[in-house]
Amino acid sequence: MRAPKMSRPIRKPSSRRVGPVSMRTWLSIRVELIEGRGVRYWPRPGRLFAAAKSHSYAQLATAIDDAFARWDRSHLHEFELADGTRIGIADPEVDDEGALDETRENLSRLETSQQFIYVFDFGDDWTHLCTVMSASIDPREALGVIPHAPLPYFGWGHIPDQYGRAWAEDDGESQTPLDPELTDLPPLRPGWGPSS
Repeated sequence: MRAPKMSRPIRKPSSRRVGPVSMRTWLSIRVELIEGRGVRYWPRPGRLFAAAKSHSYAQLATAIDDAFARWDRSHLHEFELADGTRIGIADPEVDDEGALDETRENLSRLETSQQFIYVFDFGDDWTHLCTVMSASIDPREALGVIPHAPLPYFGWGHIPDQYGRAWAEDDGESQTPLDPELTDLPPLRPGWGPSS
């Protein structure tokens, strides 16, 4: 004899949003490199970032450093808002009680057209102007995904090397090596490798 089928209650779909962040809480932030290593850049290279208001300033700093090819991260950095509020690295070795901890501060108070500054490496002073372009973008439309951290979705301009190097062995004093015109490459593409 078969056991009678037990009916399960029918569950209604939830009306709450699925996912970590609502679509209305995403910002488009334009970041332009203004100056660094004593050089003012024009035209200014830049990137557009999609960032959730729940993302931290630490996450935005990492995204900016990635997008602007910062490979040596052993330098301090800091955001400065228009009202003078400073947000940066909480470092017990640095006696700076005026800066808020970037890991605890999120982007929730940023509004459209608000501008602020990001500085990476206080010695070389890589200074960026950040402008909130929109306070309601859809990351799926801009990026094709919903990222867990700020992510660039558009960019322009030439990004300078963090230390001004033009080639791997550049020591700042050597002359630029002669262009081998692709003969130094393996023959993996037409025109590459030693000529026959």
